Amino acid sequence: MSYKAIIFDLDGTLINTLDDLASVSNQILSEKGFPTHSLNSYRYFVGDGAAMLIQRVLPDENRDEKTIQYCLDSFLSLYNKKCGKKAFLYDGIPGMLTRLTEKDIKMAILSNKPHNLTIKNVGQFFSDWNFEAVFGQREGIPKKPNSAGALEIAEQLAMDPSDFIYLGDTAVDMKTAVSAGMFPVGALWGFRDEKELRENGAMVLAEHPLNVLEIFDN
Repeated sequence: MSYKAIIFDLDGTLINTLDDLASVSNQILSEKGFPTHSLNSYRYFVGDGAAMLIQRVLPDENRDEKTIQYCLDSFLSLYNKKCGKKAFLYDGIPGMLTRLTEKDIKMAILSNKPHNLTIKNVGQFFSDWNFEAVFGQREGIPKKPNSAGALEIAEQLAMDPSDFIYLGDTAVDMKTAVSAGMFPVGALWGFRDEKELRENGAMVLAEHPLNVLEIFDN
């Protein structure tokens, strides 16, 4: 199969935002007098959008609607100010993006991060490359693993879903790829492990971003 396009997840796939997400979340928790969490714990809290992140980090007995909404609003406000401060590109990402561009592979980004923050991160880190579409979580569009966003990108590019590789680092991403009819590739440098990626549909596991190029070469 000759693939013509690729959709990337953002956090944990193209950029490491774990420290940003953890520090902002822990600041909100601390201000409310709630226990904070280790940096590594956030590998399993993130991936399903900001609202779900807040629900997961709050103590069980404090997951009432009012507290969740207050902490979510605080998180979004603070994260907007600190977005990208501690984040960084994974090693090999610039080279991968440049090589894909040279191969005339169409590139897009689909994230469960709020859309405005997704756009902000992409502007901070990816001004040297062209993405045909960049979508975060938007009102009225179901978040991943629903395939709506991925299929919208395919329609926008006037390409069949089977023309796409989908690269991500979580079960959510692999499920999205499978449901959209795209080729699921798991990023082993990201937030989750090989077992999770394989169990949720990864057809190929990439240990390094440059390994993704081999799929297009073959």
